Amino acid sequence: MHGFKEIAPAELQEMQSGGNLRLIDVRSDAEVARGMIQGALHIPLHLLPPKAGEWDNATPTVFYCQSGARSAQACTFFAGKGFSKLYHLQGGVNAWVKSGLPLTGTAT
Repeated sequence: MHGFKEIAPAELQEMQSGGNLRLIDVRSDAEVARGMIQGALHIPLHLLPPKAGEWDNATPTVFYCQSGARSAQACTFFAGKGFSKLYHLQGGVNAWVKSGLPLTGTAT
C-alpha cells in the first residue's frame, strides 16, 4: 500500500459532484496554459512541500499531472506527512481527455 488511492476520471468526476474536495494540478505553467480540470488549483510539484503544513488532513485531496508520474510523487510525499485522504488521478490529464471530459483555461 502506498498511502493513496488510484482513481479513474469517472471517479474524480463523481467526487467533484460531492463537493468538499481539494483538486491540485501539479503540472508546469506551460502545461496548464493548454487547459486544466475545472475547479483545480495549480501548484507546480516543486512548490508543494510547504503546503503540507498549511493544509488540513480532513479534506480529501486529489493530485493530477499530465500522465500520472508527478502526481504520484505528490501523493507519496503527502502520505509520508501523515495525510490519509489522498487520491491520484490515474493517467492524469491524458486519461481525463481520453475519457471525453473537458478542460478549462481557468485556474482557481
